Amino acid sequence: MSLPPAQIGAPLSEIDTPALIIDLDAFERNLDTMAAAVGKLGVRLRPHAKTHKSPIIAAKQIARGAVGMCCQKVAEAESLVAGGVSDVLVSNEVVGLRKLERLAGLARHARISVCADDSIAVEQLALAAERAGSHIEVLVEVDVGAGRCGVRPGPAAAGLARQVADSRFLSFGGLQAYHGSAQHLRTPEERRAAIASAANATRETLRALEDAGLQCRTIGGAGTGTFELEGASGIWNELQAGSYIFMDADYAKNVADGTRNASPFEHALFVIATVMSTASGERAIIDAGHKALSNDSGFPAVLGRPDLRYNRPSDEHGLLDFDGASSRLALGDKVTLIPGHCDPTVNLYDWYVGVRGFNTPDARVEALWPIAARGAVT
Repeated sequence: MSLPPAQIGAPLSEIDTPALIIDLDAFERNLDTMAAAVGKLGVRLRPHAKTHKSPIIAAKQIARGAVGMCCQKVAEAESLVAGGVSDVLVSNEVVGLRKLERLAGLARHARISVCADDSIAVEQLALAAERAGSHIEVLVEVDVGAGRCGVRPGPAAAGLARQVADSRFLSFGGLQAYHGSAQHLRTPEERRAAIASAANATRETLRALEDAGLQCRTIGGAGTGTFELEGASGIWNELQAGSYIFMDADYAKNVADGTRNASPFEHALFVIATVMSTASGERAIIDAGHKALSNDSGFPAVLGRPDLRYNRPSDEHGLLDFDGASSRLALGDKVTLIPGHCDPTVNLYDWYVGVRGFNTPDARVEALWPIAARGAVT
């Protein structure tokens, strides 16, 4: 782990770059907005820790009513449990002897759940739990439209659930019905149609489970782009949104529904970069390239500067094109970038720099939080 890029109490201008910044005021408003929303919907919140990879942030979510956390990797779950989180769902399939041994061992220390979509995988999970002397709850993952993991809805899912329920070392906890590709459909109409289709697939599965004499404690899914739809459906009872705490430039492209003009969440995660060259006279070069920003969902936006366009990144460089002489930047100037995709950008850093009063002249570093599960990909 590298040294933090700032000291507590330092002004914003003294943060070394590139640095990953949390606007603490906006971040806390996002936490409170989601807590209030799920309270009105009458459902549980299990936020996705793959967004932040931080037991510190997880604790803040749990303090606001979250029932636990979900994550995608066993290593992330290990980091969360080590940091004091006692209820973790690995909302993904886990395959491989070593990973299963670690997962089953972790279940001796916390309430651990995991997803499955294959009969052989269920057998391996049960064997690992037996050997570890632990118990694991399993959610049967159903493909509700994402075309990724998940068994077919209906009888196939019910058959797998019966296999889980019949194991002495596993328990059937319910369904994982997450429509990941719906999160970034741009229009409200597209998102509503996608979640309506997912709801139909989930209802079909629930009927098959009822015929098999099985009931679901949990029907989990939803993300930042659609959580209100799942939450109001009467089907999903546990929501797994993650990006809402930070937001990113890609989520900002979603068109809000007819009841409001914008997302209820604010941008709270930024990368601060420094101009390191203006030699060409035609553009500015900053110290934030591929190794400082994930560009899989598009390039970052420059906060408050629509006249500047991030372009042509390489490993350690980003190019800023500008509109005319009035947009020119000088050597040493700093710019604030809104990442295109928050989750993989977070995974590039060792530290969050939490800034209070981010948009004021008195902005100061208030917190330095290690990104404990950075690189936790196993």
